[in-house]
Amino acid sequence: MDVEGETTTPRRFVPDAPYDAVVVGAGPYGLSAAAHLLGRGLNVAVFGKTLELWREHMPRGMLLRSQWWATNLSDPGRRYTFRRFFRESRRKPGYPVPLDTFLEYALWFQRHAVPDVDETYVTSIERRGGNFLLTLADGRRVESAAVVMAIGIRHYAHRPDEFRGLPPGLVIHSSELRDLKPFRGERVVVIGGGQSAVEYAALLHEVGATVDLVPRRPIVWLERDRMGERGVLEQIRAPDTGIGPGWKNWVLEHVPFLFYRLPRARKDRALAWYSSAWAADWLRDRIANKVTVHEGQTAVSFAVEDGKVDITLSDGARIRADHIVLGTGYKVDIDRLPMISPSLRAAIKDEMGIPLLGPSFESTVPGLYFVGVTSLPVFGPMYRFVLGCRSMAPRVARAIARQRRKRRGRALATEPELEIAVSSDRSPAGRRAHPIPSDETSTASWAQRILIARRR
Repeated sequence: MDVEGETTTPRRFVPDAPYDAVVVGAGPYGLSAAAHLLGRGLNVAVFGKTLELWREHMPRGMLLRSQWWATNLSDPGRRYTFRRFFRESRRKPGYPVPLDTFLEYALWFQRHAVPDVDETYVTSIERRGGNFLLTLADGRRVESAAVVMAIGIRHYAHRPDEFRGLPPGLVIHSSELRDLKPFRGERVVVIGGGQSAVEYAALLHEVGATVDLVPRRPIVWLERDRMGERGVLEQIRAPDTGIGPGWKNWVLEHVPFLFYRLPRARKDRALAWYSSAWAADWLRDRIANKVTVHEGQTAVSFAVEDGKVDITLSDGARIRADHIVLGTGYKVDIDRLPMISPSLRAAIKDEMGIPLLGPSFESTVPGLYFVGVTSLPVFGPMYRFVLGCRSMAPRVARAIARQRRKRRGRALATEPELEIAVSSDRSPAGRRAHPIPSDETSTASWAQRILIARRR
């Protein structure tokens, strides 16, 4: 299956009435949210390239660290699971999961659960009365009562200050790399020590590059996957979960909104621990004696000469490289989202670029939701993984459906009276139209009767 060339057919119409919800982004979180919104019978639009980050910004040959059963997108009936995909495609599940296999599954999910994705980008979101006005890249405008921001991680690519003065061609964030073959025969320095940095180092070596890996701290290797091999006592001490064995992980997965209620200080400690430089055990052999690892070092100075960069490390070692790849992760900052208008941004309360969110992922602007990695600092590390779709999507859909019912209830309560003919007290057929009441009391009475009849 060619996951590179496969695209969805975009919808390109503008409805007469506002949408109940617009989802900005068509990655795992956006598709899952849309599936649950559609499952509640809401009028929904999804804008953005389907799985763009996964298809265009992740390297060929990448393997997923998560188990396949922990990488399901979410739909209301749990009909479109990875297990069913494997069964229908007559494949045997395995670990680790190749990126291309996940892409095939996610595109299969999209075709069945969210068939209408408009792959046009949203360029502007602003408030318009009680709704949101969204401008698209092709000039169309749509209105919606709610907006779900499922924009993924690309806008949040973290580039440490010390690298910002270097020419763009020499320094590349890992999110900008898809095809690594052009690096064959070149010397590349990878900055970072987490899963992404270590895997890029391995993949670059495997395409023929000479690679130096510079992790600030020693790499923490995750235990070898022993799913199905662990005994009862081991399971009791550290139960299996979608984000690794252990009771803390079990709570994150099975009581997903407990983290939201923790004090800020405890959240920060937990997030710092989960943000440590972890790497899957199956990467160890792919870099051992193949990639030069400078553990515990940092790059302290640079000199550009003849299209190359001379890097001095904190231990005094020097490396002349053709390129620097930043495997330095992502940092949430909604000021970096270009589609949010200045007036809307001013209404979103935040802490250092992290939006303040209610228990249903709603921001301080009613009807505006942030999901996925944007919600991670508030809801916890599970929302770094596809696994988080399972708890996020039904909660967001339920909140938006509830808001819709309230709006409709208010609309019925304030529905205007039928227009009453006053130009003549008789209709053309010689019969009276709705009689014109003669006092305030009868006016209210007749208005109520007309409204009741109209509702019937």
